[in-house]
Amino acid sequence: MIVLVVNSGSSSFKYQLLDMAHERVLASGLVERIGEDTGVATHTVRFHAEPGQPAPAVLDSTHQIERPIPDHTAGFALMLDAFAEHGPSLDDHPPVAVGHRVVHGGARFFEATVITDLVEINIDELSVLAPLHNPGALQGIRAARRAFADIPHVAVFDTAFHQTLPAAAYTYAIDRELAERHRIRRYGFHGTSHSYVSATAAEFLGRDLAELKQIVFHLGNGASVTAIDGGRSVETSMGLTPLEGLVMGTRSGDLDPAVLLHLARRASMSIDDLDRLLNKNSGILGLAGVTDMRDLAARRGAGDEGAQLAFDVYIHRLRAYAGAYIAQLGGVDVISFTAGVGENDAAIRAAAVETLGFAGVELNPERNTARERGARRISTDDSRVAVLVVPTNEELEIARQTLASAT
Repeated sequence: MIVLVVNSGSSSFKYQLLDMAHERVLASGLVERIGEDTGVATHTVRFHAEPGQPAPAVLDSTHQIERPIPDHTAGFALMLDAFAEHGPSLDDHPPVAVGHRVVHGGARFFEATVITDLVEINIDELSVLAPLHNPGALQGIRAARRAFADIPHVAVFDTAFHQTLPAAAYTYAIDRELAERHRIRRYGFHGTSHSYVSATAAEFLGRDLAELKQIVFHLGNGASVTAIDGGRSVETSMGLTPLEGLVMGTRSGDLDPAVLLHLARRASMSIDDLDRLLNKNSGILGLAGVTDMRDLAARRGAGDEGAQLAFDVYIHRLRAYAGAYIAQLGGVDVISFTAGVGENDAAIRAAAVETLGFAGVELNPERNTARERGARRISTDDSRVAVLVVPTNEELEIARQTLASAT
């Protein structure tokens, strides 16, 4: 019941070793600055009390080393060394499978998939749709398959949860033949988080997932919202890439495509210039000069007009999507907030649902501002719509899907 979860990028990877019998983390780590002069590998061991035993005096123990890490294979060797030296021993806790987060599965992968050489080829081919993500994931997969050659490896795709979108939701109104030739459609992202949060919300409420109409706001530096009907994604804000949709930390979200044509013609901006503008220099950063919502709140409190405008634009977009998704669902039973901003920023939660009284939303201000952990209700007891904060746990969801697919 032990699963290793790996989330690889081009120059780093994160990992968790989970005991799925108790759904708890045994160890976690980060290997970063791969390929640079000095790499860093951090390994944290989690200590858990056995049933009936007092809690351990030390809850975790972190170890870090710095040395050149030329590639992902060397990074995995350091990870294995850390398990051997600091624990938990992989001999005593042998993984039955390794789960890998892969951002883009295109229209080919609609569920977690055991990785074969052919699956690797497909992930590589889909890099054209996610050039910043899939190549790094593939490097991690190849290194992990060498390090753990005798157990199954499973790819869990961010896009898979959204493969239930109806054609009307995922189709762009451009030339059909051109779109099919170049695989242009809406795919959606953050699917692992939306899947976990919607299922956890139903469990928290003691309701059957199949009977609920839900809206989940995943609000972090990247942000998306999904309409979920009976546990199935029926509409989501991100599109061909994670750029579409909500205002984000550095991404613009929705934009008139003619803006790009105008900037290309009038400002002589290249394709690369426009890419950097929309993905790296827009969103909250472009409007206010900061990306952290805590910094934005401080600037708003000091009377910064740019910060206030950024907040207003951010909230305007959240409300617009909430209203549209209530219409698409034909009503809503549950609205959940998750990820860094969604879980921690009470002001944004309050502003996002402030105008949704018409749909039966009544927020409880004291519950909304309370400093609590875990899934919790922030709406009133009389609210027709349950408004929740549900901390996401993508690694646990990946481990669950990995275990189900590999065994």
